[in-house]
Amino acid sequence: MDAARRLKYHTISDIYNLPDGQRAELMDGELYMMAAPGRLHQELVHFFDRTIGNYIEEKNGDCKIYPAPFAVFLNGDDKTYLEPDISVICDKSKLTEEGCSGAPDWIIEIASPSSRPTDYNKKLFKYRTAGVREYWIVDYERNLIMVYNFEHDEMMDYTFSDKVKAGIYEDFEIDLSQIKI
Repeated sequence: MDAARRLKYHTISDIYNLPDGQRAELMDGELYMMAAPGRLHQELVHFFDRTIGNYIEEKNGDCKIYPAPFAVFLNGDDKTYLEPDISVICDKSKLTEEGCSGAPDWIIEIASPSSRPTDYNKKLFKYRTAGVREYWIVDYERNLIMVYNFEHDEMMDYTFSDKVKAGIYEDFEIDLSQIKI
């Protein structure tokens, strides 16, 4: 194979060597550059962070919630590094000073036109096979929330007027109509 056809595989060290302010994710050695999130994206991240965090605090729960940027070393190798918009981790042994080593229990990604292909396809596959228990794709432009409960092999679609039960908790649902943007 000639040099022009050879793929360059990246590692986590390439992530750490990016210029200041530039963000990227790494999946199977392939870099995915990330644009700065917009206002709407940040409003949604804040809503989920606050809502889930309040629930955990009220229940004196053991899980921890981390909004992006927060490093998730999904496969425990140097070829996959992700920054989910929301990561909920219940197994504190996975937490290190650098981030989460292994699969978070619950991940929420806020989809944008540029992130849809990876959120709906590649990340869905990566999260499922890595052992994430629950994955939500929140797509405000499409008025769609896709909830994947991998533990029960279920997938449900919701809109922003619905209440959505969180699968990793018995008694927690999020009323999406409370999102004020």
